[in-house]
Parts: sequence; structure tokens; C-alpha cells
Amino acid sequence: MEKWLTFLSGGLVAASLSCSCNLKSEATVDKSTNEPMEQLLLGNFNADSAYNFIARQVEFGPRVPNTPGHEACAKYLIGELERLGVDTMLVQKGKVKAYNGDVLNITNIIAGINHKALRRILLVAHWDTRPWADNDPDLTKRQQPIDGANDGASGVGVLLEIVRNLCERKPNVGVDILFVDAEDYGSQKGFAGDPDSWCLGTQYFIEQNEPYNKNNRPVYGILLDMVGGKDARFHYEHFSKQNAPTPCLKIWSEAQRLGYDNIFINKLGGAITDDHIYLTDAGIPTCDIIETVNDQTGSFPQTWHTHDDNMSNISKSSLQAVGETVLNVVYKEKAY
Repeated sequence: MEKWLTFLSGGLVAASLSCSCNLKSEATVDKSTNEPMEQLLLGNFNADSAYNFIARQVEFGPRVPNTPGHEACAKYLIGELERLGVDTMLVQKGKVKAYNGDVLNITNIIAGINHKALRRILLVAHWDTRPWADNDPDLTKRQQPIDGANDGASGVGVLLEIVRNLCERKPNVGVDILFVDAEDYGSQKGFAGDPDSWCLGTQYFIEQNEPYNKNNRPVYGILLDMVGGKDARFHYEHFSKQNAPTPCLKIWSEAQRLGYDNIFINKLGGAITDDHIYLTDAGIPTCDIIETVNDQTGSFPQTWHTHDDNMSNISKSSLQAVGETVLNVVYKEKAY
């Protein structure tokens, strides 16, 4: 029986975890070769399951720090990771100050799978939502919080479904799942206004440094952000390609092998401030899977920071492409 380690204001509380995972296999066909996908797929990623994980988060309403919906969703995520059967869990609670002076009560959640493995990788998504719809075409609604189905919940939903797979069949390496808070409380002047006003949960996580000392770092990370939009296309994010080329190459090469080269575009996209910047600077080179060259906007998806970021604009096809690709990358990793 492994232990659930809870981080509360510098203290640790231990509680037992039970393991339970139950997956069903489903036959599909590779789009490019007409060969059975089970010959290509190393896991059993289920887009319906990922979609349901997203919908459940959205049901709590906007997950803005210091709100009841935020607190309820944190409990849900912890409970789901426990139910799925992760080996270890750290719940890191803290306070951070936002750019506007707001003091935010945040919760970062990290779960470990196959945690005794010497070689580990990190999978990341933020679970909070934007407090303001500052990109909404309706000016009267710009100060209202958003559902964040894509911007927040989609990455978490895909990772929960990946966890479901990894608990069913352990990978060769250790895998850390990190759900970070307060990513989306940044300046309303945009990234250029104050880049460090974004990704507050990740910055706090790194500053505390308890789980990730120099002798215990994952070899690389993969960040999932806005991965569920309709007709999503993922180009190489500039800083990821520059500073974390190894995981980027693994992801885009695997996507091409699976026939998703029309979704994972082998071209350079935009450069953005996101959680991967701080993780890479901390010694964990991290690749960001994010849409930065949308066909309509030329940058982020049309629903970005608007009230259209809801379940009606989540695509199971996008979830499937990202989930299968990342899961295959994980299962192909070798131990030292």
C-alpha cells in the first residue's frame, strides 16, 4: 500500500491510497494505412472518457481561486486521482499575490505513477480558469469569468484519461502528473504587460522545491494547454522547440506515425508565456502542446478568454489525437 502525501503549509499528512483501474479495449483503424490501430497504439485512450472528465470540471462552474467552484473542483481532482489508483500524491496549498494585489489561495496537485522508477517524465496541465472574459466580443461580459472547457479543463481531462491507462498498465518509467493552479490570473494587459503575472501556481511550485530537488527531477516534461478545440492544429511552440527539442521531436514524430500529421503540424508556431517556461528554467525541459496558429485568428483559438470556451466547442477528435500521441510517447520511454 503506497502513501498519499499531503502538503499543507510545509507539513505532511499521510493517508492510504487504494488502487483501482478498469479499462475496456476498443478496436480502431489507422487512417493512413488501414491497418488495425492496435498494431500502432500502445495504450487504450478513450476520447469519450476524456470528454466526460472535462464536462465534470465545467459543471463546477469557473474554477477561479478563492471561489466555491474552485475549491470543489480541487477536491474532485484529488478524489479522481485517488480512485484511478496513482501510487503517490502531493497536494500543495499556498498563497500567492496576483498582479492586481489579490491574494489567491491555490492548490497544486502532483500524482506519481511507477514512482520508484529511476527515470521519470512529467505531464502537466493547469486546472484553474480565467477570471475575466477579456477577449469576448460582447464588451458587457468581459469582466465575467469563463467556463474554461478548453483553456484549463481539456488538458486535465486528457491527463486523467492517460492516468487511467497508466494505472492499468504501468510504463517503463516513472510518470508525474502535475495539475497547477493560478495559471490564468495574469495581467489584463496581456503577456507583454507582465509575463510573470501568469503561471503563478507553477512559479510557487518551483519555489517551494520540495518534490523536485536536483537529484529527483524528471528528464523532461509535456504541457497540455487548450488541446480540445474544434479543428485544432498544433504547431511547434517557439520556446518549446528552442529549449526542449527532445520531447517536441518525440511528440510530433509519434503523431506523424499515428496519422495525425494534419493535426500536429511540422512547422514553427508562436512564442508564448506558459507553465513550460518556468519548468524549463528550473531544469525540466518542457514542450507545450498548444494551439498558436489558429486558421481564423492566426494565434489562439477563437474561444480563447471568451464565453464560447464551453463544452459545445470541445472536439473529441482533438482529444483523441493528443491523448493517443502523448500516451504512446510515454509507453515508448525506456528505463535507464
